[in-house]
Amino acid sequence: MQNTNQKDDPTASAPQHKSLFADKALDKTDNDKPVAPYQPGNQLPSQPDSQSNPQSKVADNNPLLSESEVMTKRSMSDILKDAPKTTLAEGEALKLAVVGHTNTGKTSILRTLLRDMYFGEVKNEAATTRHVERAIISDSQTGQALVALYDTPGLEDASGLMDWLEDNTASRRDGIDRLQYFLASDIASADVVKTNASTATTGNHTVNFKTIGQTASPANAYVEDYSQEAKVIRQLLASDMAIYVIDAREPVLGKYKDELAILSWAAIPVMPVFNFTDSQDTNINDWQTMLARRNLHISTRFDSVAFEFDDEMTLWRNLATMLTHPETLNRLIERRTEDWAQLYDEANIIIADFLLNVAAYVREIAEDDDPLPVLSEMKEAVRQTERAMQSQLLNLYKFYDNAAVATPLELHEYQQDPFDPELLKSYGIRTTSGAAAGALLGLGIDAAALGTTLGLGAALGGLAGGLLSNTSSIADRLTGVKRLYIDPATLTLLATRSLDLLTALRHRGHAATTDSPIAELQEQASSPWDAGKLPSELKKARSKPQWSSLNRGTSEQAQEMRADSAWSLSRKLRR
Repeated sequence: MQNTNQKDDPTASAPQHKSLFADKALDKTDNDKPVAPYQPGNQLPSQPDSQSNPQSKVADNNPLLSESEVMTKRSMSDILKDAPKTTLAEGEALKLAVVGHTNTGKTSILRTLLRDMYFGEVKNEAATTRHVERAIISDSQTGQALVALYDTPGLEDASGLMDWLEDNTASRRDGIDRLQYFLASDIASADVVKTNASTATTGNHTVNFKTIGQTASPANAYVEDYSQEAKVIRQLLASDMAIYVIDAREPVLGKYKDELAILSWAAIPVMPVFNFTDSQDTNINDWQTMLARRNLHISTRFDSVAFEFDDEMTLWRNLATMLTHPETLNRLIERRTEDWAQLYDEANIIIADFLLNVAAYVREIAEDDDPLPVLSEMKEAVRQTERAMQSQLLNLYKFYDNAAVATPLELHEYQQDPFDPELLKSYGIRTTSGAAAGALLGLGIDAAALGTTLGLGAALGGLAGGLLSNTSSIADRLTGVKRLYIDPATLTLLATRSLDLLTALRHRGHAATTDSPIAELQEQASSPWDAGKLPSELKKARSKPQWSSLNRGTSEQAQEMRADSAWSLSRKLRR
């Protein structure tokens, strides 16, 4: 699915979406369109009147905005078109603007809310997002758009903009009037750029620069450029509500206070959201004190990297309390909760199906055959099957598209060789067959179970792997056939770290970069069962070699045969 931004065709139609997760990039708004030329006779909106209000500071006193040199002003119809919508029609998506200072993680939060690690652009530098981008969260059952999220550029100089507003608009006017007057000014236009010349020309008009210091010269002259702030404010005025993203690690500074003051003038509900709350160095208490002084008493924590589903639900519930008609958000909360539970069920079935596939894997060898080549083939087949299962889990939770790109997430914790004896030790898993201690961390073929073939038992005792032979069949003994299965200890290890991966994905935000580990396991999770007591479904799989696609069978047919057992085993995997 392709991202869109304000540069695209505003007539593009929105595709129909069927999933709550990673539904993005619909048609964009006209938020970034070129400024319409000012037409003589059109009264500027909310422009202060120096005659009726001598105390107000008007454009005549500002060399940058003298009324006789007005350039590229927006017409009244353009301004009114951007006016905020005060009611939300039934069946219409809630318009939610995501705003904040530059580099606070706005796009990162959107990626996590959308379950889409490719939305927008995330870099560890300021002003990565330069245009407003729209994304949709839809009802996964009906496809109806529930929330339209707008990723906005970072506010770079709110303090400078506040100074301009104080100098050029009357303080007693409504906040919306003051913001609309700013949007009609030259400095809100992206066409006016900073330069070291004394004047700049756009269209058919020339504007003088405001100077620094006592004298004006090309070397020390500039024009303010608040085009990025203008994009944010236009989107605010066209939205139903907004979330203000705060980097919880940042101290409370004056520029943030100015940002909140300007945002409050848009006259829509604004809820602060603390990002990067998993850090040890946060200033949330100081922030909450400052927010309370500005009548912002409802806030929430939502870490875009260390994700907690309950935090997301709290975010939506808090937003719902700020609406007179919260039906749309209540529906979103209900649907997201259902989908999250369904994802967990599907993930456990994927893991259970993988374990049954491996448990039913069997290879036959003659009594006098060298088992090493066969054992090597079996180990490699299991490794590849585990990697395929991991890819399924990653795809399920929308962390990457296996058909398009390689995963940028680090999977070192989950890609260690499952037949490594040290890995079994680290998980505290002990084998239960009759071989000597230590050998069970290797290939684990029990010499006693193989019969009394001392040569074979001695050969296998020092090998590394995780296979167990099963010669319970009298016919096999008579014909001298030996069957090799995956050892219960290795099956238990595969189950444990598969569940570890699932846990990591469920607590992983979609804002990770290529150098971010997928999860840091504080300690190894406990095994879902004792290695000596495999679940009945895995024991049954031992006698069902047709269940395994590794036995040179058809993957789809084998999967259908083990489907019921996979569902039953998945219930036992839930943590």
